[in-house]
Amino acid sequence: MKAAILTDLTRCIGCESCVWACKEANGLSRADGAKKLSDTTYTTLERKGNVNVRRQCMHCEEPACVSVCPVGALQKSASGAVTYDANKCMGCRYCMIACPFGIPKYEWESVAPKVQKCTMCSERMGKGAKEPACTSVCPSGATVFGDRDALLREATRRIEAEPNRYVQHIFGQREAGGTSVIYLSGVPFEQLGFKTDVQMDPYPRLTWQVLSKLPNVVSVAGVGLLGVWWIIRRRDELGHKPHDHGASDHQPPLPEARGKDETK
Repeated sequence: MKAAILTDLTRCIGCESCVWACKEANGLSRADGAKKLSDTTYTTLERKGNVNVRRQCMHCEEPACVSVCPVGALQKSASGAVTYDANKCMGCRYCMIACPFGIPKYEWESVAPKVQKCTMCSERMGKGAKEPACTSVCPSGATVFGDRDALLREATRRIEAEPNRYVQHIFGQREAGGTSVIYLSGVPFEQLGFKTDVQMDPYPRLTWQVLSKLPNVVSVAGVGLLGVWWIIRRRDELGHKPHDHGASDHQPPLPEARGKDETK
């Protein structure tokens, strides 16, 4: 099974059970509330007009954060979750820049800072839990856990069954190449603060399109730099070479001059 989460925003009652269950499962502080993603809040619930909007890591099918991590601290697991190994992390924060959804957060105030984000409770499930903490406590069925393909079929079924209830779009089906967290909504996603300007192609593929051209760029630049080095070196050699002013400059004194010098 490729694990995924379907969140139906039309069914969310705003109870925040998912937020507090996440904090408890991950040993996170409750002090900073539930409204903003941070290094101690992995899932949030905000009120946007008449809609309760839950947010968390999107767990991209081909994650940009994983592709840019130089030490392999972030990995896309076979189950579908994007996991994080703090012991490998070197704190470069490339993942924060690469993420098209702005998810990873940094422990700026920590003595030994790490990147923090939802890992879909991969450690919890590894210890025998059947699903993430957030989905296990949802009382209204607004957020459910299951196989991604099955959840996409369920989302499509709901839209077709109640076309007037839903926007005709499953957010996360194709965004950034597809994500393991998908959404249904009765209000256009851009009105709820979702990043609707993301590419539909996986971001690592866009990165490789650029990187694949680097060998040619480096080769051309290398030849150019070599030419500049040769010119500068040649000028230095010519600048330090003695000037040849003709044979007369190196002739010995005339005999008369030597004689006059010797009589003095």
